[in-house]
Amino acid sequence: MQRRTAIKSISTATAAAFLSENLSARVAAADTMLHGEDFADKVNHSACRWCYNDVPLDDLCKKGKEIGLQAIDLLTPEEWPIARKYGLTCSMGTDQPKGYGIPNGFNRFEHHDTLVPFYEELIKKAANAGIEKIICFSGNRGGLDDELGIQICAVGLRKLMPMAEKYKITICMELLNSKVDHGDYQCDTTPWGVDLVKAVGSDNFKLLYDIYHMQIMEGDVIRTIRESNKYIAHYHTGGVPGRNEIDESQELYYPAIMKAIVDTGYKGFVAQEFIPKNTNKLESLEKCVKICSVG
Repeated sequence: MQRRTAIKSISTATAAAFLSENLSARVAAADTMLHGEDFADKVNHSACRWCYNDVPLDDLCKKGKEIGLQAIDLLTPEEWPIARKYGLTCSMGTDQPKGYGIPNGFNRFEHHDTLVPFYEELIKKAANAGIEKIICFSGNRGGLDDELGIQICAVGLRKLMPMAEKYKITICMELLNSKVDHGDYQCDTTPWGVDLVKAVGSDNFKLLYDIYHMQIMEGDVIRTIRESNKYIAHYHTGGVPGRNEIDESQELYYPAIMKAIVDTGYKGFVAQEFIPKNTNKLESLEKCVKICSVG
């Protein structure tokens, strides 16, 4: 749309709002120009906390609410009340015992004695706080056969399913790339993750499909989303290459990806997980939320 046509198409009130210093008014005006007066976003937007660690969480929540976020992703239990204070939720809770996390997860029997009771307490905390999903990790291979890794993870995760089902919490294992960022990580392809979900055998265990990571490992993102959506409970974004803004500077076309996600009937959250190059990080976040809006 030509700039002149766009300006003519909006009302005087909307134009005044767009010129206003009020962020929420400008965002609403931008929505009108981009999507029309009747646009209703079908996406529940979130943003990963760690990408904005130098922004106070209160500020991130306040500005995030103004630019269309409904949640903040990857908050620890002590941070959950801060999000609530601003009318947001935590879309994916996180916490790990000391020494555990991405490299040291559920694919070792010796880890289960620590991880299982820890996650049982985390499930209770999440339920009490109204958090619906919590993250977990496979751990690195360390020479472990992929099929055996699935079996060992499933043994530990199945121990958590009765409590997860009771409290209506979904545990999500994140798919991460082992090519660039997390060398030797075992849950590094969608087929491996899907086989694990099947082995666990509960609707309360699913995958966190990270679009950035899976583009690096296997590509074919839209087809994978369409074929595997019933095994996926959460999405993360990120530009490829570099994990920066999801705009025209990278190889993925997020409007089409987001439409594919919405077309599956997905009602959960999509969390922005890119590292902003723009010194105004919240400006980049606002832009990328708009890129991921689908009517």
